[in-house]
Amino acid sequence: MEELEKRIRLTTQRQILVEELRKVTTHPTADELYDMVRKRLPRIGLATVYRNLELLSECGIIKKLEIGGKQIRFDGNTSPHYHIRCNTCGRVDDMHIPRLEDLDAQAADCCNYTILGHHIEFSGICPDCKTVGSN
Repeated sequence: MEELEKRIRLTTQRQILVEELRKVTTHPTADELYDMVRKRLPRIGLATVYRNLELLSECGIIKKLEIGGKQIRFDGNTSPHYHIRCNTCGRVDDMHIPRLEDLDAQAADCCNYTILGHHIEFSGICPDCKTVGSN
């Protein structure tokens, strides 16, 4: 957590938010994180969670995922990786496939943009929804 403290003041609330987010790979919403954090900080307010998640994502400490679902989700894993979203329940998981590093160069070659990165989202039906659907 030391590298985090260099970017912003890491209050107890922020540290617990980051710790709770990094414990899971479910890419929770702010409301879900609020429920998780309240177990450790019962007096924390929902507005405080929202404010700190915004700040932590702006600083690059966590990722804000604004993908095909209706709610913004958060990711404690800031390394470049892809995601897959369930079309049925909205669940978001990491995709453990190699990133297409040359995709940025290919995009730069075909347009007059300076490419800063790319985002690819896969969609499908998660194992839980497939099981429910097959019953």
